This record gives sequence, structure tokens and C-alpha cells, in this order.
Amino acid sequence: MAELDVGKHCEIESCKQKDFLPFVCDSCSGVFCLEHRSRDSHSCPEVPVRKEVCGSGSRTSYACTFENCKGRELLPVICPQCQKHFCLAHRHQDDHKCEKLEMPKPRMVATQELVQKIVESKKNAPTSKGRKGAKNSATAAKVALMKLKLHASGDKGLPQTERTYFQVFLPKDGTASSHPMFFSSKWSVGKVVDFAASQASLKNNNNVLTARKLRLCHPETGEALKMDANLQSLLSLPDSPLYNGGNVILEYLDNESAGVEDVTAYIPSS
Repeated sequence: MAELDVGKHCEIESCKQKDFLPFVCDSCSGVFCLEHRSRDSHSCPEVPVRKEVCGSGSRTSYACTFENCKGRELLPVICPQCQKHFCLAHRHQDDHKCEKLEMPKPRMVATQELVQKIVESKKNAPTSKGRKGAKNSATAAKVALMKLKLHASGDKGLPQTERTYFQVFLPKDGTASSHPMFFSSKWSVGKVVDFAASQASLKNNNNVLTARKLRLCHPETGEALKMDANLQSLLSLPDSPLYNGGNVILEYLDNESAGVEDVTAYIPSS
């Protein structure tokens, strides 16, 4: 039966002991046995280490350089960034307040800075004359979407992939003019109206036959959207679609009314 080639021999000439679990020095990359694993025991030529002799014996320990810490380790624990020795409790950069540690910006702060840059670039851009086309509306909605995500209210349990954001302009006889909200793209317009009414604390008498109905209207045409229409289908229309990050109008309408007559009474013209 062939002998298995397991383990390695210690590189110390006077030792050459075969160790099945050899130690590799992290400074000189030499292979050593348990007895010669430390830099001191194999006279490592690569890195001079700071050490202290414990008691009367010859064992060495490595003092933690963290302020006011008296911990020591039998093996060196060196931070790969600042190259200082630490005990196990302070080995991570956060634990020893590493001078080379780069603190990442919080996601919200980074997002706000990005939004601010985009808004400022839009202010400095030359204004185009004439009626806004679908492309301009889509671009404006993308810019507004990032701002809406910072402040919009909605069902926090909705998956991010389903969330559709609108600046909802509220009925004219109310105290507030608009409110940022998000809804599920899988909801019907009727469910969107009910949820928006709840979020804005609006009276909703849509189940009363003779009462004025709370309707969701298109921000450009003023047309009252069908209550059974799916929100995703309205976002996918080839002509006059709704935009994720765009506007919608919520208003009380008579049963015979087809929509709001003047959208500029709700949404200021840009």
C-alpha cells in the first residue's frame, strides 16, 4: 500500500520535523512545525516585531497598541491596513479605530447629494420653448422619482420592484395641495384611490350612490381614469401614459363628470 504524502517538513535545518498541520509564517512565508512557528523561534528575517518577555521564561507575547489596552497575544495579530499589533478584541479596524479606515457615506446622504446635483443641473440648462413632449415628461419623472423616494408614504410591506411613486395633487377644497405617495403597480385605480384617501385623511364616499365620487385623474388631460384599470397598464400606454415619479390628480367629481377641466389649477405649469 502506497504511503500518503501528507504534511510538510519544518524548514529549520536542525529540526526538519514532519508536521501534518504545518504553520506558514505570514512574513517570510516559510513552513515550520509547532515549535518553530513564531517569528522569534525561527529567527524570521523579514519583519522585526515588537515583543515583551513574560516573567522569567523565554515565551514572548505581543502587546496590543490600542490606547489603555493591556492585552497581549502569543502570536502577532497585525492590522493589514495600519500595520500595528492588536489583541484579538481589537483586531478589527472598527474595534481599534484604525487610522486607515474609510467610513462609507450613508446611502440616504449619497442619494440626497445625487438628487441635488441633478436638480441644479436642470436649473442651469437652457429652457426649451413649446409644448413638452413625452420624452421630456419621462425625463422629468425620472428626476422627480428620486426625490419622491425620500419622502413618499405608502405600504412599507410592498416589494421595491412593485412600488410606483406619484406626487398626488389633492382636492381643491382641502388644506393640503399635494402629497407624495407610492402604490403597487398591480393595484387597480379603485384601490389606489382608496389607499390615497386613507393616506391623506380624505372623506371617501365612493360606496354611496348619490355622493360625489373621489376620482384619480390624468395630470395632462384631466380625464378621470377608469376605476377597474390596472396601474401597470396605465404606465405602459403608448399615448399619454402615467409615469413612475410623475403626477396624478385626486378630486371629487359628480357622477356625470368625465374629469377635471383645468389641470393647471392643481399642477403649476413649469
